[in-house]
Amino acid sequence: MSKISFEGIGAVVATFAAADGVKGGQVVKVSANGTVGPCTAGDKFCGVALEPRAGAAGVQVAGFIQVSCTGSLSVGPALLVADGQGGVKAAASQSVTPESGGQVVIPAPAGVSALVVSVETDGTAVLFL
Repeated sequence: MSKISFEGIGAVVATFAAADGVKGGQVVKVSANGTVGPCTAGDKFCGVALEPRAGAAGVQVAGFIQVSCTGSLSVGPALLVADGQGGVKAAASQSVTPESGGQVVIPAPAGVSALVVSVETDGTAVLFL
């Protein structure tokens, strides 16, 4: 058990309408005006849903939060995307393709920028959104 807790620090929670399939603890994306829905693998997420009630869900959009994760995460700044199972994974790196004339096009970031402060052996990580 860790002696350090980040729980609730800087939490900003907004209420959204919840689309079918939204569950507490999963990362979600804005799916329509004022509505969040579940993410598929590779989606950029807007936050983490709290337990939905009566068709609405609080969504933590900033602050420290614990989420499930798949793959290899390291502590420090990271680009993350949804893993399709309610958690997050490291965003795949994007390739850079030279255009004619030798110019290089740098693609937009492929994920959500977050600070990973803890990666646990139980498949969870603590992020600062």
